[in-house]
Amino acid sequence: MRSSSRRLAVVTGASSGTGLELARECARDGFDLVLAADRPLDDIASELSRNGTNVEVVQADLSRIEGVDRLYAKLNGRPVTALLANAGNGLGKGFLAQDFEQVRHVIDTNITGTVYLIHRIGRDMRKQGGGRILITGSIAGFMPGTYQAVYNGTKAFIDSFSWALRNELKDTGVTVTSLMPGVTDTNFFARADLRDTKVGTFESKMDPAEVARIGYKAMIAGEGDVVAGWKNKLQAAMANVTLAAVLAEQHRKVAEPGAAGTKS
Repeated sequence: MRSSSRRLAVVTGASSGTGLELARECARDGFDLVLAADRPLDDIASELSRNGTNVEVVQADLSRIEGVDRLYAKLNGRPVTALLANAGNGLGKGFLAQDFEQVRHVIDTNITGTVYLIHRIGRDMRKQGGGRILITGSIAGFMPGTYQAVYNGTKAFIDSFSWALRNELKDTGVTVTSLMPGVTDTNFFARADLRDTKVGTFESKMDPAEVARIGYKAMIAGEGDVVAGWKNKLQAAMANVTLAAVLAEQHRKVAEPGAAGTKS
């Protein structure tokens, strides 16, 4: 990768949706970029490099240790100012009906690959005395995810992990911010096989550009967490005072396969 005096940001899950919008936020703010995703990024690199941004891309499966190692090797020792760990996958339908290889892929992408990348780059940030880490969690982590049990469980881990790591790094100059969106208008629902559910067909999904703007601003400010959107803030607040059994039943109504178009 070319040497540069500009700040460097690493963005994962940058091929579309919130990840792509986070990359755009970084480019507008003067960062050079290393982008990673499990699909081609050449067109996105061409778009973001038009205004002088140095963009490097890595197509890799970040659920695998070797995929994360490929991304880290791309840095070639260059200091990272901001890590935006956005890569993630979902999976709909009942847990026992799911293919376990897909279950494992969700866990390994959302948890194993994410924390491994943060471990590698976070150590470098601590050594250099500063940095910003943004982790895409979700308000889904606040509730038992009936028909999305594995996904919600991984986000519960990420939401908790981010606060714990933030506290461990509080005197190092490195900040950790958890971005917790709700239902967002991305291809998540198609990839997670949720298009026949009520949540998959919601018309009031948030714009990923707005989610990214909120998360990026919070990261730069060094905030601990941010819930994107006032409806999601209300939902997160209610989840904290609602019985888990009630939340699980509520989630069932919006995530049950084949429920799209039916009345509650």
